[in-house]
Amino acid sequence: MAAFDFTALNPKGRTEKGTLEGDSARQVRQQLREKGWVPLEIHSTAQNVSIIGGIKTSRRRMSAYEVALVTRQLATLVQAGLPLEEALKAIARQHQNGRIHSIILGVRARVIEGLSLSQALNSYPQAFSKLFRSTVAAGEHSGHLDLILERLADYTERSYDTQRRIKGALIYPVVLVLFSLAILIGLLRFVVPKIVNVFEGSGQALPFLTQALIGVSNFVGNWWWLILLMIFGLIFGWQFAMRSENIRFKWHQLILRLPFAAHLSRSINSSRVAGTLSILTASGVQLVDALGIAGEVASNEVIRGAVVTASDRVREGSSLHRALSQTDHFPPMLVQMIASGERSGELDKMLERAARNQERELETLISTSVALFEPLMMVFMGILVLVIVLAIMLPIINLNSLI
Repeated sequence: MAAFDFTALNPKGRTEKGTLEGDSARQVRQQLREKGWVPLEIHSTAQNVSIIGGIKTSRRRMSAYEVALVTRQLATLVQAGLPLEEALKAIARQHQNGRIHSIILGVRARVIEGLSLSQALNSYPQAFSKLFRSTVAAGEHSGHLDLILERLADYTERSYDTQRRIKGALIYPVVLVLFSLAILIGLLRFVVPKIVNVFEGSGQALPFLTQALIGVSNFVGNWWWLILLMIFGLIFGWQFAMRSENIRFKWHQLILRLPFAAHLSRSINSSRVAGTLSILTASGVQLVDALGIAGEVASNEVIRGAVVTASDRVREGSSLHRALSQTDHFPPMLVQMIASGERSGELDKMLERAARNQERELETLISTSVALFEPLMMVFMGILVLVIVLAIMLPIINLNSLI
């Protein structure tokens, strides 16, 4: 039984899209007619893929929350003894989202065709990361897929929770900056010109601060479209520049030289690398292979290269903690915990503990930064408002002096 994507008209004349299972497109078409729908287009989910490296792959994505939810559901059903294809079918029925429904049914169709779960997941690299697929493959190889899925569910949920809390902490500063900029632009564009026009007609020499404010106000009023164009140009130019590996590498090098940005980048990437190594080594993946996968989750190109270098050293016989310490990109506490895990033979547990420590440190760092940012932003906006008020009040004071 295969999965088919369809487009049809419901009895109200609205277009409906989704995925159904059937032995053939004809059977799916009959299912739609039985519901009173008019089939418009039906094709196998296998047609929505491209060939990359000899493997059929789809570009459909799933969010971190959706992956965490599906993983937990799959782990629960497999541990309950439900056959894999039945578990996937049950999960697909639980999701009304057509995209998730289609992905799960597509995976199930490939499992029914005889592929393993990890091979079926390889068809959706945009939805399931290499870490996810490698961990599932290790679970199938060891014969403990249920336990591996449970551990993977814990990891994905923890990663999603960390991302959610970090994004939540950053919402207020972003809103504050945008709101402050909107107020400042509104003052310069609409308020300041009307007030300053009174002084320009008086014939008196205006203070330098007032003249500067008038110049800025006129520029914003006359060239606002150019400012917007420059902003969008910088955004698109930045995205284009980051496509170059050389420019991206140099930028990441610069980040690791900046005081606060370096600490933040190292914390984020250390947490990702340690968490990935933890789940992979606990799943039975060889350490060298685990390092290769862990390097791909690092967002900083320099740290990613450091992980690859550490992998080469481990392959040559070096211990993990010594290989990481030579890169100078990982916190000493993380390296010491890894060394302790290697000595005690519980590397996977120590990696998990180290990853959680890094996550807590990262959350503390972001919370502290946000707490400091708020008063600094208030002070900055206060200074700007003070400058505007002074630019308006100085001509009034001079005028009163003349009188």
